[in-house]
Amino acid sequence: MRSRRFFFIFLLLANLLSGQKAWVGAEYTATKTAEGERGMVVAPHPLASAIGAEVLRQGGNAMDAAVAVQLAIAVVYPRAGNVGGGGLLVIRTQNGETDALDYREKAPLAAFRDMYLDSIGNVVPRLSQEGHLAAGVPGTVAGLIEAHRKYGRLPFKALIDPAIELARKGFSISEGEAARLNSFQEAFRRNNTLPNPFIKPLKWKAGDRLVQKELAAVLLRIRSRGEAGFYEGKTADLIVKEMQRGNGIITHEDLKNYRPQWRKPVAGQYKGYRVISMPPPSSGGIALLQMLKMVAPYDMAQYGIHSKEAVHLMAEAERRAYADRAEYLGDTDFYRVPTDSLLAAGYLQQRMADFNKMQASHSKALSAGKFKLNKESFETEHTSVVDAEGNAVSVTTTLNSNYGCKVVVAGAGFFLNNEMDDFSVKPGVPNQFGLVGNEANAIHPGKRMLSSMTPTIVEKDGELFMVLGAPGGSTIITAVFQVLLNVVAFNLDLESAVNAGRFHHQWLPDHILVEEGALSPEVRKGLEDMGHSLQSVKYMAVVKAIQRLPGGRLIGVGDPRNPDDDAEAE
Repeated sequence: MRSRRFFFIFLLLANLLSGQKAWVGAEYTATKTAEGERGMVVAPHPLASAIGAEVLRQGGNAMDAAVAVQLAIAVVYPRAGNVGGGGLLVIRTQNGETDALDYREKAPLAAFRDMYLDSIGNVVPRLSQEGHLAAGVPGTVAGLIEAHRKYGRLPFKALIDPAIELARKGFSISEGEAARLNSFQEAFRRNNTLPNPFIKPLKWKAGDRLVQKELAAVLLRIRSRGEAGFYEGKTADLIVKEMQRGNGIITHEDLKNYRPQWRKPVAGQYKGYRVISMPPPSSGGIALLQMLKMVAPYDMAQYGIHSKEAVHLMAEAERRAYADRAEYLGDTDFYRVPTDSLLAAGYLQQRMADFNKMQASHSKALSAGKFKLNKESFETEHTSVVDAEGNAVSVTTTLNSNYGCKVVVAGAGFFLNNEMDDFSVKPGVPNQFGLVGNEANAIHPGKRMLSSMTPTIVEKDGELFMVLGAPGGSTIITAVFQVLLNVVAFNLDLESAVNAGRFHHQWLPDHILVEEGALSPEVRKGLEDMGHSLQSVKYMAVVKAIQRLPGGRLIGVGDPRNPDDDAEAE
């Protein structure tokens, strides 16, 4: 792996010596593991990682690098990177202060509770997943500008210029991106009436150059006018015109009124570690802390990773956390989420009181936990960054599905999200990820839909220990849960922890998803004998993680489940 990293750096240096920007025209190959002392960027594309590392070398901090990476991802990773979607971000500064930024998409003002139901109250297939009506009001641009405004150091133009250059001059696409573009050509044609850069008469192939001049123009307007360059003026006009073309409901008022929201992270202890994660409208932080606290009384190391006992315990904790997710979690601006009650030690002991070490629970008989409410107040991408000063940023952004709702804004060249499907379009009816919800996540104008994104930062003895997160729909939370336990409970090094096979239970449907080869035949049979139903999948979630070792050395790991995942050290 180290030789591949040197190969990649050699090519970048060759471009620099020729006077060309390191990321333009460079051949690239992904580096899965990197080591460094002054900084680390782990992102879903090598060109974006190179840009983030270059920002750190230029004196930028972790937030500068994270913003630059996200802007680059909007160009080089169109299936998930975006200016037409939204995201969630957690930061820990060098002095230990933490913050969380919610720039999740919002329901348009014309949205209403039953907008995806037919005349007799049934869900209209795919209406919330594909086409113009599936799009929520984008939050990415406002979120990145706000994050930079509060925590950035370098001028914003220095962070957006590389993305503009990549969009204008183009870049060579990978084999994986070519395959995905080809697989969605029919959907692109079905949902777009005008030409766009992603529709091609012949098949895409690895090495083809993707040029996005209209997106470059959008980024230039953002460079010149900030938020107004996207939410007002020509770009806003193009978005609204696209909505009108396809019977969507996002208006100029929706765009102009969008604001990101700073929120207080959720935090809790797992033995000697403090885990800091995203609060609602993310379900990830609360569910992650619930699961960690539910398994904390048990000796995981004695069980052993991927043992029958460990998988059974972790799946039962996952089952209970996801049952609570369906009932209690939503946008706190519209629904009083009982965070303190959900994370209370007594409540979580109660949730595990019926845990049977020898027998699986049944989800139909296991609903959300009960307590008295009081007055307390799949396609995604993740980037983890740590700088030389110890600032850390964990940021996850999404369009929801691959290429979102499959609609490209004509004249602007970017995909819109299909995040409206993350609402509970009808109580008890699953979304595309099989997740069910209730009143807490019902559609309401201006409301943010519930998310599984789980950007997370971990401390040990008051010092930065780990930064991690993942794409992967409903499996994000359990992937972060397992990778963290792989390190802190099962004592794996970070690369082994990320590479290890995964499993997932989300209450409904009542089965454990298991990656192919993750569990031995003996363990699978043991779990089935206990009453678990297992379903095999190729892979789930794609973790990007950074660990700070004693002495300050950094290890960055990109997930082998995504060939483009890249770790770049400074």
